[in-house]
Amino acid sequence: MSPTAEELFKQREQRFNDVVTLRKPDRVPLVPLGCGYFADLWKGYSYKEAGYNNPQHYAAIRDATIEFGWDMMPLNGLFSAAGYEAIGSTQMRWPGGSLPDDTGFQFVEDEYMRADEYDEFLADPNGFTVRKIFPRIASNLAGFAQVPFPPLYFIGNIYYLLNVGGPLLAAPPIRKALESLLAMSDAVADYFAADAATGEELAKLGYPRALAAPIIPPFDMVSDMLRSLRGSTMDMYRRPDQLLGAIDLMEKAQIGLALMLMQVSGNPRVFIPMHRGAGGFMSDEQFERFYWPSFKNLVLAVIDAGGVPCPLFEGDYTPRLKYLAELPAGKVAGHFDKVDRKKFLEFLGDKMCFWGNVPLSVMCTGSPQQVMDDVKELCGLFRDTGTLILDSVTGIPDEAKPECVAALREAADEYGVW
Repeated sequence: MSPTAEELFKQREQRFNDVVTLRKPDRVPLVPLGCGYFADLWKGYSYKEAGYNNPQHYAAIRDATIEFGWDMMPLNGLFSAAGYEAIGSTQMRWPGGSLPDDTGFQFVEDEYMRADEYDEFLADPNGFTVRKIFPRIASNLAGFAQVPFPPLYFIGNIYYLLNVGGPLLAAPPIRKALESLLAMSDAVADYFAADAATGEELAKLGYPRALAAPIIPPFDMVSDMLRSLRGSTMDMYRRPDQLLGAIDLMEKAQIGLALMLMQVSGNPRVFIPMHRGAGGFMSDEQFERFYWPSFKNLVLAVIDAGGVPCPLFEGDYTPRLKYLAELPAGKVAGHFDKVDRKKFLEFLGDKMCFWGNVPLSVMCTGSPQQVMDDVKELCGLFRDTGTLILDSVTGIPDEAKPECVAALREAADEYGVW
């Protein structure tokens, strides 16, 4: 890293940290939370290429970071299409796989854990995941459904390991599942190699990496990945204690994963995409019982470990501002999708920085002048404190107009110099 690039790196890192800790920097940072297909489409690549050609995809992110004047390398919003293909993913549909080449990926929500399986899951979550969840979310892992008992039972005894485990793993359906996992591992290794190379290249040019890998809130893990929105909503009424048991289990798992990823990545900023907590998903009483405690514990655990929680408050969080005011001041980088900006200042103006939230509609269908006007409003609201980080609602939208993305940088330079 050249002395100039090293100084730019430090300045950009310091501006972000200053905003989070409620100190006014010299100017407002422009930090996209993520970049899914936008950079690829801007370069003229297809959705399919974005998922299968990892070096090309990350090169597009690198070029977009530099071209559009972002202060940090955004989180990649895609994952390895070859990895999905290797395991025959049915929980995720992707372009070039189960979707047309010119269509973005789609998550397939379903009740991957049935309502009457809570007790079985809570008694042996690892065994249940291998024998029940894996076959349901990936067709090439169907062989694991033939494991007649939790697979860890025979590991503590060398006799059973050889004479029970050996034949079990040699069974053709299970061997196929294991080989599929190894193929997935190879595909993901290629993906992460491109990620690491691009991160290193941008760092040498003076651009820090914005975020580490995402950590999903405990309630969302149960609702998104196991029970579905419909299932988890019914469970709040019909099986509240079992639902709380699963949330408690996920809380421990997600805290452990967050701390591990902070250590492995060396990045203290932990991305927490929040899918179910916004106003309209549940009542305040349900939020206080099922969502808020485990999410708050996750945030506090990251802070206690020296990290910076970066929640993406998806949906309208105006009704939840009173809860967010309970979090420690100057410790959380809150990224907002929809929120009443003036009420945010009322509840959190002296407690949390504001990251976001230039509307997606403006970025995709509006004009550069509309982007300039919205950023002007944001900078006017936060001029006294300077605790603002610019972005759209969930990072750069896939179909954002390049001229509107460029207008973010122009507006930051015109209105965000404190």
